[in-house]
Amino acid sequence: REIQDKILAYTTEAGGYMVSTSLRDPSEAGNSTIVVRIPADQLDQTMQFLASQSVKVVSENLTGRDITDQYIDVEKRLQTLENTKTRFESILERAEDIQDITRLTQQILSYQNQIDALKGQQQAMEQNAQMAKLTIYLSTDELALPYSPSETWRAEAVFKQSVRSLISTLRSVASFAIVVGVYSVIWVPALGAYLFIKRSRAKNRRVNNDLDGR
Repeated sequence: REIQDKILAYTTEAGGYMVSTSLRDPSEAGNSTIVVRIPADQLDQTMQFLASQSVKVVSENLTGRDITDQYIDVEKRLQTLENTKTRFESILERAEDIQDITRLTQQILSYQNQIDALKGQQQAMEQNAQMAKLTIYLSTDELALPYSPSETWRAEAVFKQSVRSLISTLRSVASFAIVVGVYSVIWVPALGAYLFIKRSRAKNRRVNNDLDGR
């Protein structure tokens, strides 16, 4: 949790923002997933900061995606829609029939909605091009990280798993003992009553057997 908070604070100071965070089992083998966006020109410094906060970096992957063609395609579609909308507005200025005016107005509004949607896509692409997306996986247990170890079998891994299994078993036994202790206010008197009745019946049977024998 401490390292997670440091990463989020650094992200804000670098001019970025948090996309999502999750923290699991903080009291045991805690692990966390953090997704942030930072200015692209801060990427190298951020990678150095992340490395400085870790005990061990087990995996690092950097990928880039060229969206130039996608951006140009959106720009062309946007230009076509704006030209078409302009022509319809020109026709609307000369229209006199109410039905034509209504139909043209609806068409213009439809084109405007499509223009607004494409501008939103264009703006999002521009922002994403300026902001690098980082997904950081943290864990107090290396085996909980999403990567493939170079060695498929390791004694220390088996040891850790065995210790966790033992602790889990001991906790289960302790939990059961606590439950039994709490419910003793019910089962102890019930058991005592059962034993008392059982002994009384046995005693009565012995007495009856003695009388029958005489």
